[in-house]
Amino acid sequence: MFAAERRQLILEMVRANGAVSLRELARVVQTSEVTVRRDVRALEAEGLLDRRHGGAVLPGGFTRESGFPQKSHLATAEKTAIADLAASLVEEGEAIVVGAGTTTQELARRLARVPGLTVVTNSLLVAQALAHANRVEVVMTGGTLRGSNYALVGSGAEQSLQGLRVSRAFLSGSGLTAERGLSTSNMLSASVDRALVQAAAEVVVLADHSKLGTDTMFQTVPTDVITRLVTDEPPTHDDRAATELQALADQGVQIAIAGASATGTGPAGGDHVPARQTRRDVPLPGQRRNQLPGGPQLRSASALDQAPPERAARVADLRRR
Repeated sequence: MFAAERRQLILEMVRANGAVSLRELARVVQTSEVTVRRDVRALEAEGLLDRRHGGAVLPGGFTRESGFPQKSHLATAEKTAIADLAASLVEEGEAIVVGAGTTTQELARRLARVPGLTVVTNSLLVAQALAHANRVEVVMTGGTLRGSNYALVGSGAEQSLQGLRVSRAFLSGSGLTAERGLSTSNMLSASVDRALVQAAAEVVVLADHSKLGTDTMFQTVPTDVITRLVTDEPPTHDDRAATELQALADQGVQIAIAGASATGTGPAGGDHVPARQTRRDVPLPGQRRNQLPGGPQLRSASALDQAPPERAARVADLRRR
């Protein structure tokens, strides 16, 4: 196993468990404790975890947030697959909002090929990815630049979103749990994300498996407002992420798993979904808590397309929130 692969696996284990001993890390990555200690030291230098005697823990608890340079190198393959699948939900001529984040930046790169699209965003990185897309109109919010994630935040950003109405909001965050929904470590970012949600009829969360089961300080989107989650398939050793996926599905969130094979079953019985798909009609839901026969379950993107759409508008419900 290469050093980069070892360190990625170490990060995933620490995020899944909160704290992991060096002995356990060495067993899972099949190397010596000396090598693992060196990997942990390197990851701590990047601000991705904290060393403790005999092990590694999550950095800074609820309040610590990694900067863009660190985030951009994490789970890159997973983010690419998630962005591919999320882009297939967007139709020509739509108006959408896209929040800040490294996963939404990947989505924006794919949206550049969708003609007639209007994208409202508070992210400089999303706007940059769409800057040369001739057939895509980009509308940026106002606000104050937050340099750690290249996003516009504050009252200026929130006020510029008042009165806006679009079909979908695509958001990412620092953590996602069935109990609290999507959350982030920064209060200003959370406030703008809530304003983005208020502007959309449908909320799509993009989160790789490392964020599942992670809870951070500020709630941005409650679970009952999340229409869809686009994620990747958790590794076989990550029981925490698989359990969280099932809990989200039990609460009515539609689950689409990217980067999996076209046959077989995914976590908790969900269908595998190929990462790259052609765009197709995905009707906006009304009261989105419809369930398949037999109770709540994970559903693939193809299963979502076959489900009968409900037409009741969620505008009033979202504004009450």
